[in-house]
Amino acid sequence: MQAAENRPEETGVAKSSLVVAMMTFISRILGLAREIVFAAVFGDGPAADAFFVAFKIPNFLRRLFAEGAFSQAFVPVLSEYRKKHSFAEIKALVDHVSGRLSLILVLVALIGIVAAPVVAGIFAFGYRDSPDKFALLVDMLRITFPYILLISLTGFAGSILNSYGRFAVPAMTPIFLNITLISCALFLSPYMAEPILALAWGVLIAGMIQLMFQLPFLHHLKLMPSPKISPRHEGVSKVISLMIPVMFSVSVGQINLMLDTILATALEGDGAVSWLYYSDRLMELPLGIFAIAIATVILPTLSRIHAAADTEKFQETLDWSLRTILLLGLPATLALIVLAEPLIVTIYQRGAFGIASVAPTAMSLKAYAVGLLGFMSIKVLATAYFSRHDTRTPVRYAVISMVSNMVFNLLLIIPLAHVGLALATSISAFVNGGLLLYGLLKAQVFSFRAHWIIYLFQAGAANLVMVLVLNFFLSDSSPEFWFAADSWSRVLNLGILCIAGVCSYSLTLLLCGVRPSHFRHSA
Repeated sequence: MQAAENRPEETGVAKSSLVVAMMTFISRILGLAREIVFAAVFGDGPAADAFFVAFKIPNFLRRLFAEGAFSQAFVPVLSEYRKKHSFAEIKALVDHVSGRLSLILVLVALIGIVAAPVVAGIFAFGYRDSPDKFALLVDMLRITFPYILLISLTGFAGSILNSYGRFAVPAMTPIFLNITLISCALFLSPYMAEPILALAWGVLIAGMIQLMFQLPFLHHLKLMPSPKISPRHEGVSKVISLMIPVMFSVSVGQINLMLDTILATALEGDGAVSWLYYSDRLMELPLGIFAIAIATVILPTLSRIHAAADTEKFQETLDWSLRTILLLGLPATLALIVLAEPLIVTIYQRGAFGIASVAPTAMSLKAYAVGLLGFMSIKVLATAYFSRHDTRTPVRYAVISMVSNMVFNLLLIIPLAHVGLALATSISAFVNGGLLLYGLLKAQVFSFRAHWIIYLFQAGAANLVMVLVLNFFLSDSSPEFWFAADSWSRVLNLGILCIAGVCSYSLTLLLCGVRPSHFRHSA
């Protein structure tokens, strides 16, 4: 069996989730600073639109190969190997998986570089009528496509670290992406003939830094990969068999967002892609801090529990996850909707991002926020399936969700333009999340217990009070007030609103009988 020094003590789920959430929070705050710099320096013009498409394509593939399908398929297999195999066999699994993954990623990156005009024509067909914009997109794609190789290997390293309880290191790795892109936007772009190209080079540089950062921690675990390629390795075959269906199901939300971008390139005028990008980044803040943190931690936990055949503990862990998602996700949803305009003005409205860009960005933020609970629930519920090595069921539900997204896109894009695209994505998220929940209930893998009735009343009362408090404070200010205020006044007023919302929500929960001890959980 595995050497003792390579089997750290298992930490509580709640504690590990908090660690990941804290690291993710720092990363997301820097990510927010990154978007502020982007908006101020590049605004929402044609060059910004082209970069966001160029950045989203390798990012989309990253979520399929790294954060999405690969980690969801690899972690359960690695957890099983830790339970049943020797350390030498674990190392062999890591070596063979890294070899196969690297080969595939190199081929994908080379194809992307060579076929960049074709890729641009598929993902941004609306830009073909703008030769300069299309050529800029192709140039940036050729620079950013190798990022998929670097960041996916980073995700592979992070999956190993997560399986061994080293959650903080992968969670803080995105910090380097944000710091690099901010630096390139501020200090490299003035020296380039086309300033936006600095961001494309920043993406590539950041990928190298992120991978190099995680390698010493793998070396400490004695799991530094020595890539090998063997078509008959049992563990690799199992990962691939799990990964192919998971690749689609776990990334359906990103596929829907990618469809939004594709259709947005066809809308008349410039800015639609940027408006969706900026609003999506704000919506991703609570999604990344809360849902991804919880899902990251419970995947290896649920995998170990499933391997131990502890049905009761499995249900308890999933119940804790869903209650935590509701506790954090519903107030975040309502706050994003109520505070959309103040948020957009405070965070983005300066420099190249004009007053006219605030309203369309705020509207798409509200539309995305509607689906936040759906997005968050998918992260947790899909993990319950993957930890049990069930990949077929989520795929069926993901297909239904994607079809519904396409239908709603076509129904809503004409009357609501880019806002309709965001709203269609939100609706499809609830379709996917609802089906995943239904499947778990039907299979009796999960069941709502009596405490949910009381909990829903407590959460409903707290959210109602929070919305009333936020609207009370907002009633004394108009849009003109926010436009006229300087940056520090905007931040101060938005901070007061956020503090008032958090305090009113937390106090109401306490008055209704909710205590922090109710959310302590270890497995």
